Amino acid sequence: MTKAIRITSEEPEAIFQHRPVVATIVTAHAKGRDNALAIGLHTLISHNPPICGIAVMPQKFTYELIAESKEFGVNFMPFEEVKLVCAVGTSTGRKIDKFQKFNIAKEKSVRTGAPILEKAYAAYECKLIDDTGYGSHRWLVGDIVAVHWLKEVYTPENTLDLNKVNPILFLGRNLYLTASKDTISSIGQIIH
Repeated sequence: MTKAIRITSEEPEAIFQHRPVVATIVTAHAKGRDNALAIGLHTLISHNPPICGIAVMPQKFTYELIAESKEFGVNFMPFEEVKLVCAVGTSTGRKIDKFQKFNIAKEKSVRTGAPILEKAYAAYECKLIDDTGYGSHRWLVGDIVAVHWLKEVYTPENTLDLNKVNPILFLGRNLYLTASKDTISSIGQIIH
């Protein structure tokens, strides 16, 4: 058996070990414009009250719209929409209307002006409660004020049913993959 080689680096570009991550499309509306941006840096911060966080570079047009409107949407897309995720992540809303250019269908949001994507299997509408800079990104924290989801793609236990939908996982450098239902393992509760 070959011994594993562990590499140590202090260079920022070496940070990629956290991938894959679930790719999402963050949406915003302000100044009479809608925009969409693919991101992989996001998490649920609290269940009660429901709060999430997203990381967005401040030079992005979507960040400008969120800073102005104080709200955003987080859309979880099925793997069939991987080309759309890549397209909105590699183009700028300053120069094009992404919704028109990529024929993005949206549904009406209920508590914010942020577009909810019709093809999303789940989406959050968020009201911005904090905007803090950390290095190259702004960490945007939002109260989740509405949740949209396709009931039929979730199990009765409210877990994603991989027989019905596959999330988009982002590896970096425009590489994407998805989960396999064959790899699910139920461990049960571990008592410490």
